[in-house]
Amino acid sequence: MRTPQADLRGFRRGGALVDSLEAGAASRLLAAAGDITLLLDCEGVIRDIAVGAEDLAESARVDSWLDRPLADTVTTDSRGKIAEMLAEAGSGAPRWRQVNHMLQPDAASADPARRQVPVRYFAISAGAGGEMVAIGRDMRAEARLQQRLLAAQQSMERDYMRLRQAEARYRLLFDVSREAVLIVDMVSRRITDANPSALALVGGREATIVGQPLAAVFVPDDRPAALALMGAAGQAAEAPEAELRVGPEGRPVRVAVSLFRHDGAMHGLVCLSPQAAAPEPCGDQTALLAVVERIPDAFVLTDASLRILSVNGAFLDLAEAAAAEQVIGQPLDSWLGRPGIDLNLLLTQLREHGSVRNFATLLRGRLGAEEDVEVSAVAVESGGQSYHGFTIRRRARSLLEAPAEDAAMPRSVEQLTELVGRVSLKEIVRESTDLIERLCIEAALNFTSNNRASAAEMLGLSRQSLYSKLRRHGLGNLAVDFD
Repeated sequence: MRTPQADLRGFRRGGALVDSLEAGAASRLLAAAGDITLLLDCEGVIRDIAVGAEDLAESARVDSWLDRPLADTVTTDSRGKIAEMLAEAGSGAPRWRQVNHMLQPDAASADPARRQVPVRYFAISAGAGGEMVAIGRDMRAEARLQQRLLAAQQSMERDYMRLRQAEARYRLLFDVSREAVLIVDMVSRRITDANPSALALVGGREATIVGQPLAAVFVPDDRPAALALMGAAGQAAEAPEAELRVGPEGRPVRVAVSLFRHDGAMHGLVCLSPQAAAPEPCGDQTALLAVVERIPDAFVLTDASLRILSVNGAFLDLAEAAAAEQVIGQPLDSWLGRPGIDLNLLLTQLREHGSVRNFATLLRGRLGAEEDVEVSAVAVESGGQSYHGFTIRRRARSLLEAPAEDAAMPRSVEQLTELVGRVSLKEIVRESTDLIERLCIEAALNFTSNNRASAAEMLGLSRQSLYSKLRRHGLGNLAVDFD
C-alpha cells in the first residue's frame, strides 16, 4: 500500500486569496487542519501548539511540550521518524509518518500499549528562517481497531487450535474403539466414515466402504430392513435397534442408529455389535458365573502350570488391572506370593491334600502396591486337564496389628519376622537395630523422668549423641530441656 503523499502543488490561481488572509484566520486554519498542529523552529523545537481535541490535550499533556524538541516527546523508536520528517519538510513531497508520544507518568496506565498516544504527522516549511508546521492526526481510534482486530485474530487462532485438538481426540477415540461404528449421511444414505473395527467386521477396506450406500454392507435379504431402520431413526425418540447380517459371511450383528447434526446436515451414527454364535449357557451356569463375578473375594482359575485362565472383578481391583486381558495368560506368581517361596509351598500342599485353607501371603499390584492376603485353593480334574482355583481375601487386621499413631514407630518383632522373603537381611537387621535402640532410649527417659543428661549417662552416650538419636526416632520435645 502506498503511503499517502501531501499535495503541495499550491492553488491554481496563484493563491492571491490566501495571501490576503489575516494572521488570525491563517492560524485558525492551521489549527483546524489537524487534530494537533505544532509550530517548530529550524531546530525542531516546539514553539506553539494548537489542539483540536480536548481529550488528546489532557491525555498527552501537550502543554508540557512547549520549548522542547519534538523528538523528546516521542518514544525512542519514533525519534528516527521525526528526524526524517523534519529533514523532508522543505522538499516538495513530504510524507506522513506515524509516531508515538509518551504520556506523563501520572497519566500512565499499567498496560504499556496505553502509555503511548499514536499520532500521524507530516511537516512543511513555513518560513525563510527554517520554521516548520507539523500537522498531526490522532490515531488512537485506529490503534484501538487494530488491537481489537489482533485480539479477534488471536481468539480465532485459539478456537482453531481447540477444534484441531478436539478433532484429534475424536479421531483417536474413533480409531481405537473396539465397537464397530459407521458414520452415514442421512440424506444420501451413504457411508462417510468408518473406524477400523467396522472395516474388520464387514470385511472391507476404507477405500471400498466409504462413499458406498449403507445397505451395501448388509446381506441382500437384510438391506430393506436396514433402510427401514435408518428411516425409523428420524422418527423414534430413542435409537432404534435391529438384528441384521453384514459382510460376505453374513455375520449376525445388532445394529443401533443414533442421529446427530454437523455443519447443518443430519448424520447417523451406526453401531454394529457382533452377536455370539455359540449358544447361551443355561440359566444355572449363567447364575454361577454372575455370582463368581460379584463375590467380594478375588477368584482366579489357572491351569496346571499356574497360568491365569479367568479372574473376577475383585482380583482386578487387587491387581490394579484395568481389564482381564492384562492378567489372563500371565503366570500367577507375577501377582501372588513372595518370589520363589509361597507358591512352591502352596503347590506342595495342593498336591498332597488337594486343597489349602487360609494360606497367608501377599499380592502385588501392577502399580507397586502390596496387600496382605489369605488364599484358599483347590485342585480339580476336568476333561483330562488339571486346574487350580484360588480365592483370595484381604487379611483382617487385629487391634494388636493396627499401626501406632506415630508413623515413625519401628516394627514389632512379629512384623520383622514377616519381612523374611520380602526384603533383604541387611534391611531387616537395620530395622531391628532401630527398634532396640528406640526401646532402650524410651526406657532411659522413663527412668530419669525425661532428664536427658541423666538418660545419656545411663546409656553411656554423650548428650549430643542422645539428641541426635532423639531427632532420628522422633522422641521427646527437643525444644524443652528438663535438666
